[in-house]
Amino acid sequence: MDYRLVPARFSALPGWDEDDPTPLLAAMGRCRDHIRTVKSYKTGSLGITAGELLVLLDAAVDEKPVGAAAMRAFFEAHCVPFRIEKADGTAGFVTAFYEPEVAVKAEPDADHRYPFYRRPDDLVDIDDANRPAGFPAGYAFGLAKDGIVVEHPDRGEIERGCLKGRELEIAYACSKVDVFFAHVQGAARLVYPDGSMKRITYAAKSGHPFSATGKLLIDRGEIDAETVSMASIRDWLARHEDQVDAVLWHNRSFIFFKEAAVDDAALGPIAAAKVPLVAGRSLAVDRLIHTFGLPFFISSDSLTHMDGGKPFRRLMLALDTGTAIVGPARGDIFTGSGDAAGALAGHVRNAATFHILIPRAAAERYLHAEG
Repeated sequence: MDYRLVPARFSALPGWDEDDPTPLLAAMGRCRDHIRTVKSYKTGSLGITAGELLVLLDAAVDEKPVGAAAMRAFFEAHCVPFRIEKADGTAGFVTAFYEPEVAVKAEPDADHRYPFYRRPDDLVDIDDANRPAGFPAGYAFGLAKDGIVVEHPDRGEIERGCLKGRELEIAYACSKVDVFFAHVQGAARLVYPDGSMKRITYAAKSGHPFSATGKLLIDRGEIDAETVSMASIRDWLARHEDQVDAVLWHNRSFIFFKEAAVDDAALGPIAAAKVPLVAGRSLAVDRLIHTFGLPFFISSDSLTHMDGGKPFRRLMLALDTGTAIVGPARGDIFTGSGDAAGALAGHVRNAATFHILIPRAAAERYLHAEG
């Protein structure tokens, strides 16, 4: 492995005694219900099984600790913290994501011209079992055409109209930049003129690899790497309207969505762990390494704008994943829904220390391995 787990004490977790992890209790109950009644989570390469996690989740549901101190005591009784130490000695790294709110109409008009699309019925999932010879290894989707699988049209081709007339449009927005950033986030709340709200979440993508717009603008010398953020990218696009298509089409990956109701406005979208995200307490992780539902304590001295100038120190649950979230100490923090959440998320690019809280049902073998 390119990392190791170093046993720690809860007293060594910076800010542990000040954190209030009570928002995790309900989320743990939802994870438990999903494992028990729907489907077990896949075991990541770290080796912690859903069955071992279930011991912790069952205890949370049964004991129902009340208040911050009781919640911390619960985790202290049922988990062992381990610091994730990368082999190359570098720190962990966190970014953030959010659920945009986009004003839309169900039908297009002179202003609302940019659609969100459902998954086309000729889009097929690609894996090693059905990947055609010569098909790009990184593509997870393709287009079924004349009995074979070929590359699906990319962002530029789709935005130039290749899907028109197929009744795939969910709704129409005024800004293609708003649509693009909803693609980057993988979800959005759509707000209609009558005030009603609908949620769209990730259903599939065209299959092309993701290319970061921010990196493109940095490489071109348009934005400073030290100050790049979602806000600075939006500002650049607003000041260079004649270049918007060329810049956005550089990211060939295109996202298709499915519709969902907004049952609880306080909760985020249902993500990869198949439970709703909790603002400020949900973490996207590398699902090939980590099992969904596991708790992580994230600490970052440089990430201060999310907690009133104080360093970030929070217990979180691994509830999502993402293409760019690769490695044992790499995380993406869900900040919530709407513009305020977007302002928080857009500036998170920080070194961080990752502690994984391993349920005692599994911790012994990691203690033994370390020893």
